[in-house]
Parts: sequence; structure tokens; C-alpha cells
Amino acid sequence: MIVCKRAYEPASPDDGYRVLVDRLWPRNCRKEQLPLDQWLKDLAPSTGLRRAFKSGELDFATFRSRYRQELAARPEQWWALLARAQKARLTLVYSAHDEAHNNARVLAEWLEDELDRQDAGSSPVCYAQDVSPTQ
Repeated sequence: MIVCKRAYEPASPDDGYRVLVDRLWPRNCRKEQLPLDQWLKDLAPSTGLRRAFKSGELDFATFRSRYRQELAARPEQWWALLARAQKARLTLVYSAHDEAHNNARVLAEWLEDELDRQDAGSSPVCYAQDVSPTQ
């Protein structure tokens, strides 16, 4: 199971494996106060994409689409999380104020889609259609 949780919410034993999926450390949060098993800053959206979304230049649908393209281009960044999610609860920790529209939600959806594809007994996935030719 994959869940998302704000960095400012208290950790729980039910969280399972906790991974910070933001490129930047959460503001006003001391490292010793944020229990994590891993920090995957390279799994976060690129700096340009994050800034464009935060500034309002991109709506969530466009942000989601572009972030999914970035994920498709870098499977080595998220592949290990699939194995964890298959075995136990995986908590994606993020710092965004908007709990519904953020990179952790997109990543959780992406990982769930990947788990569904694997459960279907399909062959390995080709991401060519998800990667823009400019990358």
C-alpha cells in the first residue's frame, strides 16, 4: 500500500517505510525531528517543473503530465520503491500545503499504476510514448 503524508504530520508506526520525495528539505523542520528511512531528492520533479507549478505558470494537469514524463525517463529512480510497496506500506512524505495537488500524489499514482501493470503479468513496460522527444 502506498500513502502520502505531509512532513509536518507526526510519524506513526503504521507509516511503514517513510521516504521524503521533495527536492528541498521541508521548511522549519529540523532533520532530527523528521523520521525518515530515505530521502530521494532526485525522484522529485525537476527544479524548473517545480518552480513553474509553484508559481502558477502550470496547472496541475500539465504539471502531472510533465512529471509523469520525467518519471518515465528515470525508472532507476523509483524502481526500488515498487519492491517495498509490494511487501509493506510505503509512505511518501512531502511538504506541499495542497494535500491533493502535489508531486507525492502524482508519484503515488505512478507507482500504483506500475504495481497494477506488474500484477497483470505483462511484459516489461516501454515508456517511449511517455517521454517527450526533447528530453
